[in-house]
Amino acid sequence: MRLMEKIYEMAKANKQRIVLPEGEEERTIVAAQKIYEQGLATVILIGNKERIAAKARELDADLTGIEIIDPETSENLQKYTTAFYELRKNKGMTKEKAEIIVKDPLYFGTMMVKLDDAEGMVSGAIHTTGDLLRPGLQIIKTAPGVSVVSSFFIMMVPGSTYGEEGMLLFSDCAVNPNPTAEQLASIAIATADTAKLLCKIDPKVAMLSFSTMGSAESELVTKVRTGTELAKQMRPDLAIDGELQLDAAIVKKVADLKAPDSNVAGKANVLIFPDLQSGNIGYKLVQRFAKAEAIGPICQGFAKPINDLSRGCSEEDIVNVVALTSVQAIIKKENA
Repeated sequence: MRLMEKIYEMAKANKQRIVLPEGEEERTIVAAQKIYEQGLATVILIGNKERIAAKARELDADLTGIEIIDPETSENLQKYTTAFYELRKNKGMTKEKAEIIVKDPLYFGTMMVKLDDAEGMVSGAIHTTGDLLRPGLQIIKTAPGVSVVSSFFIMMVPGSTYGEEGMLLFSDCAVNPNPTAEQLASIAIATADTAKLLCKIDPKVAMLSFSTMGSAESELVTKVRTGTELAKQMRPDLAIDGELQLDAAIVKKVADLKAPDSNVAGKANVLIFPDLQSGNIGYKLVQRFAKAEAIGPICQGFAKPINDLSRGCSEEDIVNVVALTSVQAIIKKENA
């Protein structure tokens, strides 16, 4: 069974409340209907009810059974305002300013997740990653023991034998522009745990570079090498190795030549990129040239699941990320 089929089954078996703060956006409205019809989640749209209803009529979308909340008129506005003020008062927040901020759909949705009125949130069809991260870091914050929020893509490459029968996790491709060695170690560990818990695979993590096991020297290589050693020290139970060039990470013949003693080289299914430029370029190259399905970006490291979308996303992308967010919420509850 393909990964997303398994994800859909898990989501349907234990429906979670997922808030979509871009409720007036066309793809989001169409996706909300699909999510409801497939029983993947109890979806909540945020926005002006009249505008959402009018847009739904234009799109011939049926939103029957889907909750719509307008922050301006919500009975929970004062509860969220007070809670947000308490969270931020030491940063100079006033009650008056808190109410204005919480009326923003992204902040309102994040407060819903914070106060357990929803189990997760998905945004990004019209907002940037930074727009999602700001309320996320201010309100949800990182999970215990996690030092950095990062992201990953699940790459499904048709007909490929690389990774886990054509499935690989790419990280970080959306959040950290130039992670330190310490942050690279944290990202590697988080993505390995994600691979195990969410994707149900045995993670083999390659720390990518333009060098393989000392074939080149540079401060860029040193960062990856240091990050690898830190990750190994922090989690000796995980198969993590580097630095590795991409071909050495996934091609056995190349691995046998360049890194014969590695327990990861030639069979990696989790690829950790040294910076955001390489990660973002890398996933888009694979998506376009290999016609891969790129599922994500999915965030990891938050105390509760909130997830980003590409602004070029389709309705189906939104459905997939909602399902994944639901399963993240289920896993967090099971491991609480």
